[in-house]
Amino acid sequence: MLVIQTRYLSFFFGLISILSFFNIIYSYYLNLYLNLNTYYATFFVSLLVSILFFLIKISKKKQTIFDKILTVFFGYILIPLILSIPFYFSIYNLTFLNSYFESISGFTSTGFTIFENIKLIDQSLILWRSSTQWIGGLYFLFSIIFLIDIYDENFKKTLTNFISFDSSEIFKQAIKIFLLYSSLTLFIFIILNFSSIRAFNSLNLAFTLISSGGFLPVDNLSNILKENSQIIVISSMMLLSFFSIFFIYNLIFIRNKNINFFYEDLHLIFYFIIVVSIFFLFFSFNNDFLINFLSISSSISNIGLSMNFEENNLSFIFLILVIIGGSFFSTSSGLRFIKIYSLFKYSLNQILSFSKPKNIFMNKLIFTNIKFDFDEINKYFLSILIFILSLLILSSILTFGGINFENSLKLSILTLMNTVNSSIYGLANFDFNNLHYFLKYNLILFMIIGRIELLTILLLLKKFLFKN
Repeated sequence: MLVIQTRYLSFFFGLISILSFFNIIYSYYLNLYLNLNTYYATFFVSLLVSILFFLIKISKKKQTIFDKILTVFFGYILIPLILSIPFYFSIYNLTFLNSYFESISGFTSTGFTIFENIKLIDQSLILWRSSTQWIGGLYFLFSIIFLIDIYDENFKKTLTNFISFDSSEIFKQAIKIFLLYSSLTLFIFIILNFSSIRAFNSLNLAFTLISSGGFLPVDNLSNILKENSQIIVISSMMLLSFFSIFFIYNLIFIRNKNINFFYEDLHLIFYFIIVVSIFFLFFSFNNDFLINFLSISSSISNIGLSMNFEENNLSFIFLILVIIGGSFFSTSSGLRFIKIYSLFKYSLNQILSFSKPKNIFMNKLIFTNIKFDFDEINKYFLSILIFILSLLILSSILTFGGINFENSLKLSILTLMNTVNSSIYGLANFDFNNLHYFLKYNLILFMIIGRIELLTILLLLKKFLFKN
């Protein structure tokens, strides 16, 4: 019998009540009373649910991986229900489906929105939209730890450099991640303020960038970024959700470090340098390089924001960058660069071993002594197969729903990679508000599928379809 770990979810419902309280204070401070009652309702409902979930007694037997997967999945279903309250009871007459779609899009850090004109939205609700991303990014980080058993051994060994998995230390480690995530958010906010970006926009952008989200406090990013220095700053801040959340922390605070400590981030640094160099040399003759730099940073971190410039000739390349993704322990999505690199190197070694059977080819990551074995390669290969299968299913559904094939394929990639539609992908003006309800439900489902580790889908299928 599968058991949902209610105390795990209780923490996040409690966190929603805290965010609701801050929104109440913010509304009173700026005399924003239009949607004030909705935050009171959210505060009391989330607090009540948090207490009830905490008091529910659950089985004390050891949790199975299926219990954990089901808990995380139900979190992605239930938490956005509470987050949708301010949208549904706002003055904007949103349907329940549109409200839930907006909250799911925020909580999964995707950024699809049903609002057609952000300027007409109350500031407190804009802040709430950004808050849904922030809590969703934190939930994703906690879920990685919660589902640690499904990851490969190299990743688990590396992660023990940063946190302890001893049951007596779980609370301390949760606080450590929470404080680090909050500190990075504050750091981004301060840097953006120093860049002469309005405080309200800086706060919303900080919530967006740290969570790899896609919600903006304005209709277009070009309305905020007026100077080249601002473009450089915000592009750099996007990279904080591309690298591991522990990267800066370990550089500053951890002594006696060795190269294995940063093996994934080292690969990501070289990957980023190579991509930027290629764009600088070959794709910057018609556009300002800074615009491309922003688009690169936004795509590889799975944020998707861009200046309001159409770059249809490069949209396919940017979509490839979106698919690859960033670090394992970051808020970015994607298949993860280290997986793709390991799979490519292993496949290349296998081919070379047939052509040069007397040679020995090591399946080892460069810059480290870390080796990957056949079981890990199988997991990486399965992740790619599941992604392709999910992509085919969703793009077929969208195509049958009346969306042309090109847009269906692009939208499917962005949905599974939890990346907002924007001009760099040729989908800036896509209308989610008037989308058929059947397609909205499918996008909701696949936004969740994209946010959980793709391997969990296979594990759930194994549990429910292939019972002994």
